[in-house]
Amino acid sequence: MTLLKSLLAVSSLCAALSFTSAAAFAATKYPLTIENCGAQVTFQKAPERAIGLGQNSAEILLLLGLQDKMVGTAFWPSKVLPQLAEANAKVKLLTVEFPTFESILAENPDFVAAALPSLMGPSSKVAKREDYDKVGIPTYLSPSTCLSTKDVKDQYGSRAQLWNTDLLYEEIDELSQIFDVADRGQALIADFKAREAALRSSVSKDGKNLSYVFWFSSPSPSADAYLGGKNAASGFVADLLGGHNAVTAEAEWPTLGWESIIAANPDVIVVANLDRNRWELDKSDAKIKFLTTDPAVSQISAVKNKAIVVMDGQAMNPTVRTVYGAEQVADQLKALGLLK
Repeated sequence: MTLLKSLLAVSSLCAALSFTSAAAFAATKYPLTIENCGAQVTFQKAPERAIGLGQNSAEILLLLGLQDKMVGTAFWPSKVLPQLAEANAKVKLLTVEFPTFESILAENPDFVAAALPSLMGPSSKVAKREDYDKVGIPTYLSPSTCLSTKDVKDQYGSRAQLWNTDLLYEEIDELSQIFDVADRGQALIADFKAREAALRSSVSKDGKNLSYVFWFSSPSPSADAYLGGKNAASGFVADLLGGHNAVTAEAEWPTLGWESIIAANPDVIVVANLDRNRWELDKSDAKIKFLTTDPAVSQISAVKNKAIVVMDGQAMNPTVRTVYGAEQVADQLKALGLLK
């Protein structure tokens, strides 16, 4: 199903549910208290001046039709979903990179939803959760990114079990409760569940268990590559398509040298395409050029067999984009004859 069709399906389902929402979904009763990433957060009423801090948080709010309740967004690795562009244009963009705490407070928000610990976690350079507590602003951190940093040194942490969309559905459900739009939340969840099931059932069980490497980006060709970890959203995509992640590190975003990637010798290399302009290798074309021209890297099975596919970089994060990304990869692999 194309992205346009899927979002139209969401709109249709929302419209259908609007007739029965009063009976099917109870209105939120305030005060509402939610357990979120080890914190208890209480809402006295639905937010009126929300900020989506990070692309996933912003896009979930927009998918829930809450643009009129938003006063800002920040940190966008990729452009907004095309079908959300009109709604997103109504919301102030603070920055596509990391905002300052002062720029967030300047919008007088009454709620901040964050997609990543780097935006709100204990080592965030933007602001920590307790900083918002001090000024009385309720916060919400994506359950998909509440990870322990005990075993790894980077701020993104590690994941002992494979991520799955249950955490995404929890996030959509809780945000819809916070804003008293449970009907919209359930419609969105139902659409994602149907598409996920359709994609899993469309992959032949008799096919080869392909090994994947998901390359997010690198500062330069000589630098280590940022890859999707074994149990991250990338691993979920590989599993959804009947394969597995060739990267065995439990870190969410391990960095590996090309010698290690060559040794892993994946069947498929998925390269991210990012709209940000941080590094040249954010672009998929630059990645593919390096893969196909470097004397050593070009000998990887995936490269020799032309099994290089492109995926939206944001889909490598555990987000609403992940199922879209899996569909994107599946379509390309089927065209190459690698998936049946």
